[in-house]
Amino acid sequence: MSDTSAILGLPYLMPSQAQKHVTHNEALARLDLLVQLRVEALEAETPPPAPEKGQIWGLGPAPTGAWAGQAGRLAAFANDAWLFLTPGPGWRAWDRGAGELRLWDGLGWILPGAATQNLASLGIATTADAVNRLSVRAPAVLLSHDGAGHQLKVNKAAAARPPRCCSRPASAAAPRWGWPGATTLR
Repeated sequence: MSDTSAILGLPYLMPSQAQKHVTHNEALARLDLLVQLRVEALEAETPPPAPEKGQIWGLGPAPTGAWAGQAGRLAAFANDAWLFLTPGPGWRAWDRGAGELRLWDGLGWILPGAATQNLASLGIATTADAVNRLSVRAPAVLLSHDGAGHQLKVNKAAAARPPRCCSRPASAAAPRWGWPGATTLR
């Protein structure tokens, strides 16, 4: 049997072990650092001059100083010393500096993939709602194309309902293209 757990490297209490409380406290300290993992920054290269207890950095490819030789590892400041931990594939960390969740893929900290197919709604810089399920607030929107042309299709909900593509000032209620009662877009 190994002396440590397979995933988090927590030390096990061994039979006939003296001072079991030391091993137990070491395991609790590691859990405190790794459960709900948050890092000050990722790809860090230089240790901070005055780290606080419990702060963690994800190290870049060429760390220096007290972090030298620890590339790709986590540097945790605990008990007035640096503890270096090797992340495992699938570990998640909140990057406090960037304000985003990252995932360790075995080579680096990546942004987790997002499901982008069959979304019920999508708001880009604004909030989508039940009617405007795709909402964009931007100075411009680009719909690019591959091929000989680009089509913007407006499907009518029913034969009696005209297609509409509205361009209007915020204060106007009347559309500028596609008129009520029309069967085609003009």
